[in-house]
Amino acid sequence: MTSNSNLISSKVIAKSGIVFGTSGARGLVSQFTPDVCAAFSLAFITGMQRDFTFAQVAIAIDNRPSSYTMAMACAVALKQINIEVIFYGVVPTPALAFAAQEDGIPAIMVTGSHIPFDRNGLKFYRPDGEISKADEQRINTAQIEFTKLTTLAELTVNARAAEDYITRYTSLFDSPWLTGIRLGIYEHSSAGRDLYYRIFESLGAEVIALERTDHFVPIDTEAVSEEDTLKAINWVKQHNLDAVFSTDGDGDRPLISDENGNWLRGDILGLLCAEVLNIDALAVPVSCNTAIERCKKFKHVKRTKIGSPYVIAEFTNLKNKFKSVAGFEANGGFLLGSDVQVNGQLLKALPTRDAILPAIMLLAAAGKGSISTLVNTLPQRFTYSDRIQNFATEKSLEILALGKLDPVKFLTRLRFNNVSINSVDETDGLRITLVDDSIVHFRPSGNAPELRCYAEGVDHILAKQCVTQCLENIRKL
Repeated sequence: MTSNSNLISSKVIAKSGIVFGTSGARGLVSQFTPDVCAAFSLAFITGMQRDFTFAQVAIAIDNRPSSYTMAMACAVALKQINIEVIFYGVVPTPALAFAAQEDGIPAIMVTGSHIPFDRNGLKFYRPDGEISKADEQRINTAQIEFTKLTTLAELTVNARAAEDYITRYTSLFDSPWLTGIRLGIYEHSSAGRDLYYRIFESLGAEVIALERTDHFVPIDTEAVSEEDTLKAINWVKQHNLDAVFSTDGDGDRPLISDENGNWLRGDILGLLCAEVLNIDALAVPVSCNTAIERCKKFKHVKRTKIGSPYVIAEFTNLKNKFKSVAGFEANGGFLLGSDVQVNGQLLKALPTRDAILPAIMLLAAAGKGSISTLVNTLPQRFTYSDRIQNFATEKSLEILALGKLDPVKFLTRLRFNNVSINSVDETDGLRITLVDDSIVHFRPSGNAPELRCYAEGVDHILAKQCVTQCLENIRKL
């Protein structure tokens, strides 16, 4: 029997309205009450106790105003089952994941990544890596009884995760090989803003800090705003920079520009990183640029649904056949699926999105040359993406249903002329390849009420025009 003061995790979670997206549980801050945070934490950890033995759980947060309170709620709840919490404070998600992986304990990251500040989320790590979709289902349905939270306690920050993350990359090099490079770091409210300059300065770069903010900035590396596009162009001119580096809110997705201030698409960055690391086999979402296959740099490329859990799920299959395995997404997050050697040093696998590794490898690949020259050596396939925000998921699904029913009629309604389709891919959303080799792809966001549109072709301007045209006409449907 449940006492009147006790709660059941599955009921609390269901009533909250919070759901798992492509990467963690996401919802409005108002939905993440202390009891909801407790329900998620306890359902996750008690599930892990069935398969692993541990006495500690690692927790970290991003810079959102709501994140610390949520972390306190998670910690207080775990004390109910005698679990000690190691609180790493504000660090990038991959820093938390790496520390927990090294200790063989679970972890909880309080972050909403790139979504607006009135929303937040929880991301969960097993002792052996990110949770799976099956784990998410178990969290939602677990019947864990717990006591309603009445008070929260302050947390003491442990600096080890931050220091170990810095050492993970600085230890790969025995000389300041970035000497002479001027790197701008767009700090905004990124969870890693106090770490990045230490990494790049240790490698020899001259770092210029740019636009640190006291308020949370929801930067989406897959749909960069016009404002941020112009900022990078102006910064490289103003400060004579070789590149500008930034990340999303929790530091697992990079944003890096060339010497002209042009932001690189995340999948192009991932491709270049994988090439430098001599990766044999890749797992990448269906939305990624087809230059990955066209460059013929990899022995095998597996396309997946969008979201790191789907990429990671393919690693097991790939590691049975190939020596080195990795993955990346169109948003830039790079996932290292196997141990690799860098400069004769061991770089351990970190199968979760990471922003620093691809940035370092890009600079290593460019050497004393330019980043734009490096990008221009790839097959010239250009992608662009954007989204309609505050667009109900139900509406997105209705529109996709129309497109799947009759793709030609659908594109005609979006003002495409003389539509002739080569293939249709429904792996994730609706991805249509036309006979002229251009691609247009629609899917609802897994993290927020948004409809995303991606386009690919032989010209950047045409790809951008395609996305703009599609989204404008979808609004009219």
